[in-house]
Amino acid sequence: MVSKDKVIIDFKPVSPKDGDLFRGRDPIEVARRLERIGILGLSVVTESDNFGGSLKLLRDICSEVELPVLRKDFIKTEADLSETIEAGAKGVLLIVAAAPNISELYKRSTELGLSPVVEVHTAKEMEIAKNMGAKIISINNKNIIDLERDNGTIATTADLIRLAPKDAFIISASGIADHDDAQKALNSGADAVLVGTAFWKGGFEII
Repeated sequence: MVSKDKVIIDFKPVSPKDGDLFRGRDPIEVARRLERIGILGLSVVTESDNFGGSLKLLRDICSEVELPVLRKDFIKTEADLSETIEAGAKGVLLIVAAAPNISELYKRSTELGLSPVVEVHTAKEMEIAKNMGAKIISINNKNIIDLERDNGTIATTADLIRLAPKDAFIISASGIADHDDAQKALNSGADAVLVGTAFWKGGFEII
């Protein structure tokens, strides 16, 4: 069993590939239970068109737990950063592939007191994150531009982690089907894993 303090659970209501993930479950109660067992943190998707997320879901979860909560969305403006803070999140995901102005967003988020998590999927994107001085890097094993419909695996983490800054905290995200995948990602050098679909579908039991 993977140590709970190395796991971040992703609250994504809908998967473009797998459909409804919550299936009637109360995400607030799930968040409370995860906090009680000592999970590392939570991430909450707020993009609504493809993933069914909302700022309301983010606010509701942030108001109920003391765990660090990361907002996941296609963040592109300073206004997005401000509403992230207002919702109560401690961190914000900045996706290299989706934000041409990512260096500006990174700098501004730190000025505002947010912890920026820089998402990469390719060697080129890792180089961009490295040049920005990113301290927390999420390696997305799937392609977010394709809305993660591809069959990405933790092999992406194993490939890219060798190119990561030595002092960065590395999260392996998406494509983690079970505890074995999570352990392999950690063994490859990741500091934590972010699990969403597998958790909600019952393939990654933790509570």
